[in-house]
Amino acid sequence: MPRQSRSTPATNQKQEQHEQPADSVVQGLLADRRSLMVALERAKLELAEARGSAAGPDPKVAQLQAELRRLHAQLDDARAQVNLLRAERDELRDGIVRALAQVETPE
Repeated sequence: MPRQSRSTPATNQKQEQHEQPADSVVQGLLADRRSLMVALERAKLELAEARGSAAGPDPKVAQLQAELRRLHAQLDDARAQVNLLRAERDELRDGIVRALAQVETPE
């Protein structure tokens, strides 16, 4: 007589419970995989866009470099002017000292 498997409703229910968590884990992993693939494609697109925009020099760089040169020249002019004013101040101070010395010493 062939042996029949003893399959009770409780045994079937336990088997289904064991399969359900495995199915949910698989489904979760597949969902994670899909989201990672989408993120990868987005990153590839962003990289291609960044490479495309970085192909040529940024026009702002040239403007900023010109502004920097202008400001350096302006700073050099201001320093030269300060040096001239200091020299003039020193000459005036020396003149005042000589004038005071002449006033104080009787001739």
